[in-house]
Amino acid sequence: MDLAQVRAENEQRGIYTETYNSTSWIFSGDKRNPENNPRCLGKRAHPAAIRERTVKIAKGTGAYPWGFRIQFSKPILVTEVDTNGAAEEAGLLIGDVVLAVNGTDVTSIPHSEAANLALQGPDILTLVVGSDISRCPNTPRPACRGYLHKRTQSALLKGWRKRWFVLKHDGLFYYYKNKMDEGRCRPLDVMRLDEAEVAIDTSLGKPFVFKCFLQSRNRMLYFCSTSNQEMKRWLEAMERAIHPVHQTHVWVDVTHHNANLPPLAIKSPECLGLLRQVDRNKTVWAQHYCVLKDACLYFYAGIRSTLALGGIYLQGYTVSEQSLGSKRTIIEAKPPSEEFKTFYLCADNTADNKRWIMALNASINKWLPLHQAIHDFITNPPEETRM
Repeated sequence: MDLAQVRAENEQRGIYTETYNSTSWIFSGDKRNPENNPRCLGKRAHPAAIRERTVKIAKGTGAYPWGFRIQFSKPILVTEVDTNGAAEEAGLLIGDVVLAVNGTDVTSIPHSEAANLALQGPDILTLVVGSDISRCPNTPRPACRGYLHKRTQSALLKGWRKRWFVLKHDGLFYYYKNKMDEGRCRPLDVMRLDEAEVAIDTSLGKPFVFKCFLQSRNRMLYFCSTSNQEMKRWLEAMERAIHPVHQTHVWVDVTHHNANLPPLAIKSPECLGLLRQVDRNKTVWAQHYCVLKDACLYFYAGIRSTLALGGIYLQGYTVSEQSLGSKRTIIEAKPPSEEFKTFYLCADNTADNKRWIMALNASINKWLPLHQAIHDFITNPPEETRM
């Protein structure tokens, strides 16, 4: 089934997938102040992460025997996994949340303590990891970064210069004079890898050299890494940037999972109750039992339904109260762009309308525009530990 058929089938069910773009929005989680996030079922802790799994990593050799990097955050995030390393072979993925290290819960401790648990433990490192969007932000991380020697071919200077390179998830390739300049200084150059060509080079008689031909600049660049493994890591990362594989956002998978649950089985809903939705002609109101969770509003035929009829993805929407006649008010959910649909909803009374408006706005505000998340990441590079 192609994308158009899936989209048409989803819209028939009421799932308006075109209003959600996984490359435009980043889940940032609940606000620190719980009073800003009204919950109809009380203020609860988040449930355990979905898709929890155990990863056992055999200790390798060298300074970083397990081959991955974790970020200073709560919970702890895996931000880099070495290509062909022990962690990659064990199935550890970038973006995984580390929940336990060698049987010890690490969800509320500093990443340095978690690193010590690993370093002081047995040669088989046992991690419990998960990827629930309600436990962690799906924040963009560099696809690859590290020191490389870049060949200089200017008229005055020829040779190899050591520079700090950062390949971002969006295919932009930055380089700095040294690691400390990342996030603090302007890069020496920014290159787009669209339609670039990369390959191992043996013409220079130097080991671990690879080349990159930039179509946009009609220019060949030469890089030298410190090992064959490091060279392969860069080549694979650059190939992924040149030929990206577009995967479904984990949040989309979660919403489709929730849509196949009964309304009361969705964990920690932010609001629930009866709502009426007006049709395209604004004449007929259809009543549904609705559940709000993480900027997705699920519609059910009734509270005893076994699965949702559909739902609305609300990232970027503005929700407000609007007048309908002299005595009645409705909820207007206005999209960020005119190409998307405006939704009109109504609860049983004005007080219930206000309750839904507060909950909808709080749920939508959990999401940040991608460009803002990238800016925050660049200006505040995370503290990390290499394992």
